[in-house]
Amino acid sequence: MPRSMWKGAIGFGLVSVPVQLVPAVQEHGIQLHQVHDEDGGRIRQERICDSCGEIVDYEHVARGADRDGQRAVLTDDLMAELPLPSKKLIDVLAFIDADEIDPLQLDKPYLLQPEGPAASKPYVLLRETLRQTNRVAVTKIALRTKESLALLRVHGPLLALHTMYWPDEVRDPAGLAPPASVTVRPQEMQMAASLMERMSEGFDLDALVDDYQEALRELVESKVDKRRPAPRAETAPAPGNIVDLMAALKASIDRADQEDTPPAKAPAKKTAGKKAAASRTPAKKGAKRTG
Repeated sequence: MPRSMWKGAIGFGLVSVPVQLVPAVQEHGIQLHQVHDEDGGRIRQERICDSCGEIVDYEHVARGADRDGQRAVLTDDLMAELPLPSKKLIDVLAFIDADEIDPLQLDKPYLLQPEGPAASKPYVLLRETLRQTNRVAVTKIALRTKESLALLRVHGPLLALHTMYWPDEVRDPAGLAPPASVTVRPQEMQMAASLMERMSEGFDLDALVDDYQEALRELVESKVDKRRPAPRAETAPAPGNIVDLMAALKASIDRADQEDTPPAKAPAKKTAGKKAAASRTPAKKGAKRTG
C-alpha cells in the first residue's frame, strides 16, 4: 500500500470531497551511485559556498534568484509567506472535454483515494459524473511549496490527478516542423497505413519489459557473484538514410509478414523400428524356411 503524500479535499462549488494523494507509478530502475572506480567507495557531494569556501550545513541553505545582475536570497520564512490559495485544496476551475487537453502539458500522475467513509459518496458522485459526461476537471493544487495546474480524470474505479505545465511553459513549435512544401503521395500513405496495421497485430502493451534494466540487474548480480554476465541479444541497428521511401515501406511490410509467419514444422523422423523394417529384403516366393 503506497503511503499518502498529501491530504486535502477536492472542492467544486460547495461540494467537498476529502481525499489523499498517492504516487501513481513506481519506477523499477536500479539506483546507481557515484563511486570511486578503484575501491568502490561512495563519492559524497558537499555543499560548498563559492563566496567563503566553507561547507554549508543544510539548515543554512536558502534559495536564490538572480535578476538584473543582483541576487535575491529567499529564506524558508520568506517563502512561507507567499500566497498559496489552493493549499490543502484541489480547487476545480472548470470541467472540459478530455480532448481539449494537449498531452504535452501533462506532468506527474497521482491517484486519489477517498479519505474516510464519509468521503465515499461525493467521491463516487464526482467520478461517475465525469465518466458519463466524458469530461475532465481542470484544477489547481499546491504540492510542497509550489502551486501547479492539474488535471483530474477517471482512472478505472479511482480518480487520477496529473500535475500540468502552465500554458506559457509549453514551447512554441514554430520553426521545428518540416517545410509546408513537403508532401506525400497517396500510395505512400496507403503503404504506411498497411505497415502500421501489421505492426499492431497482437500487440500487448502489458507484456513489455525494460530490457535495459534487466541487463543492468544481471550485470550488478554478476559483479556481486564474481561471475561473467549472461550474454544478451544484440539490439537492432537504427535504420539508415531513406533513399526510396516506397521501397523502405515495402521491405518493412515484408519483414513484418515474415515475423508473423510461424516457422515450418520439420518433417517427422522415422523411428528405428521402421528403418529396420525397411532395410530388410522381402522373402522370395517359394523359399524354404529353416527349422
